Amino acid sequence: MTARKLAKPRKLAKPRRFAKVRKLANARKLMDPRKLMKARTLVNTDKPVDTDRVLRVIGMRYASAALMLVGVAALYGAAAYSRPGGPSANGRDAPITSAVMVCPGHDGGRLAVQSLAAPRKAGRVDMAPTKGGAAIASMTAPGKGWEKDTESGDGSYTLRATGTMAAGLEAEQTTYEDGGDDRGLAGARCATPATDQWFIGPGPVAADELDLYLTNVDSQPASVDLTALSGEGPLDTTEGRGTRVDPYTTRVVKIGGSAEGLGDIVKSAADLALRVRTNGGRVTASLRVRAGEEKGIEWLPRSPAPASSVVVPGVPGGSGKRRLLVSVPGEADARIRTQVITKDGAFAPQGQDVLDAPAKTVTSLALDSALLGKAAAVRLVADRPIVAGFAADRGSDIAYGTSTPPLDASGPGVVADNRFDSSLVLTAPSGAATVEVTTMNATGKSAPQRIEIPAGRTVETALAAPNGDAKDGTAYGVVIIPKAGSGPVHASRTLSKGKDDDYLFTVLPITPAATTVHLPGTADSQGSLIP
Repeated sequence: MTARKLAKPRKLAKPRRFAKVRKLANARKLMDPRKLMKARTLVNTDKPVDTDRVLRVIGMRYASAALMLVGVAALYGAAAYSRPGGPSANGRDAPITSAVMVCPGHDGGRLAVQSLAAPRKAGRVDMAPTKGGAAIASMTAPGKGWEKDTESGDGSYTLRATGTMAAGLEAEQTTYEDGGDDRGLAGARCATPATDQWFIGPGPVAADELDLYLTNVDSQPASVDLTALSGEGPLDTTEGRGTRVDPYTTRVVKIGGSAEGLGDIVKSAADLALRVRTNGGRVTASLRVRAGEEKGIEWLPRSPAPASSVVVPGVPGGSGKRRLLVSVPGEADARIRTQVITKDGAFAPQGQDVLDAPAKTVTSLALDSALLGKAAAVRLVADRPIVAGFAADRGSDIAYGTSTPPLDASGPGVVADNRFDSSLVLTAPSGAATVEVTTMNATGKSAPQRIEIPAGRTVETALAAPNGDAKDGTAYGVVIIPKAGSGPVHASRTLSKGKDDDYLFTVLPITPAATTVHLPGTADSQGSLIP
C-alpha cells in the first residue's frame, strides 16, 4: 500500500513536467532561445520547476526593454523634430576651414598667395619655413593676395590657413632666370599633403636631373614608397621603398641618382610615370626637372588619380615640339580614343584617332602635325584607367602639363602669380560655357571679363593686371568662375617672357579651388541604439 502511494506521484509528475514544457513552448515568442534552452534543461531534471515564476521573470525583462525603447523613441523623435537639416543619406558639403600647403622653395623664387573674397573676416594665413621659425608673411583679410621673394638655398615653406580664408586659397612658387644653368621660367602649385600622388613627364634619358622634393608637415615620421613605369614597361625594383621623411623636414630624392630614387634601373627611361605613396603618414611631393645646360628647368604638375576619361588642357601654341604622354597603370592594355580641341573645333588626329597603349607602360604621341602651332586641349576616353599629360618645348625652355578636373561655380579657378605675358587657355569639350575672369592685386580688382567658349572649342585670352599695374613684374591674382548652366570648363595659365630663341615660358594647369569638403552620409536609425 505504501509503495503504491509512492509510485503514484512519480507517474503523475511526468505529465505535469511535459505540460509545463508545452506551456513554455507556447511562450517562445516572449523568450530568446537561450532562456528557452535553460528552461528545458530545468524541466528535464528530477526537480519540479516553477514555470510561472520563469515566465514572470522573462516578462519583466521584455517589459523593461519595451519601456527603454519607448524612451529612446521619444528622445529620437524630439531630436529629429528639433534638428533643422534632417538626415542625409548622401552626405553634405561643408565649408573648408583649414588648409595646409607646401611650396618647395629650395631654389628661391617668388612665393605668391591669393585668397577668395568672403562675406566676413574670419581666419588667418601664415607662410613660414617648414623646419620652423617666424612667419615670413601673414594675411587676415579675405579676397587679398601677397607675394614674397625668397633666396636660393632656402628650405621649403609651409602655408597654414584657418577659418573662412582657408576656402579657395591658392599658393604658387615661380622662378625666373634669364641666364645660367637654370635659365627659364618655372612654376609650381604649392601642394597639399597626400598619401598617393602621380607625376608623368621625362625620365633621366631626357633630363639631366630629376629631383623629387618630399615634405612632411606632420609631427610623426612618414615612410614613402616609389614605383615607376617607363616606355619599356614597369621598373621593378625593391629600391625606392621605405624612405623616411622626418617631421617638419624636406627630403630631396634624386630619381636615378640614388637608391631612394629607384637606383640604376630608372636611368634608361626616356619617359616616366612616377607614383609616390606613403605606407605611414603623408607627404607633399614636388618633382623638379632640369632638362640640360641652358635648356630650361620646370616643375612637373601633380596628376590626378588614374581615370578612364580625361582632358589635358593648355597645350601651348607656337613653335617647338609637343608630345602627349599616356600611362596605363593597370594589368590590361588600354584602347584610347583621342580628340584634339583647338579654336577651330574638335577632331581626331589623322591616323591617331585610336591609341593602343600597353599595360604598365608610358606611351608617347607626337602632336605637332595635329596642332599646327595652335593652343589646344586633348580629350582621351579609354577602356582602362589612365594617367595623361604633355611635354612642350619652345625657344630655350620647356613646360609640362597634365589632365585636370573641370572648374565649376563651387570650385572656381584661382591663380596667384601672374606677371610678364600671362594668358588663359580655356576649353569646353562637351558643351558651351561662359566664365567670368577677374584680376586683382593690392590696388584693387578689375571689372569681371566675360568670356564665352563654344562647345568643342578652345579659347585663349590675354590677362592684364587691374589698373595696368604690372610693368614692374608685380604679381596679381586671377579668379575664373563658370556661370550657371555652363558645360565643363578645363583651364590652364601660360606665363611667358621674351621672343624667338629667348622665349621663356611655363604652364600651370588650373584645378578647382577647394572651397568645400564632402562629409559622408548618415541616416537616422533607432536600430543602432538597441543592444
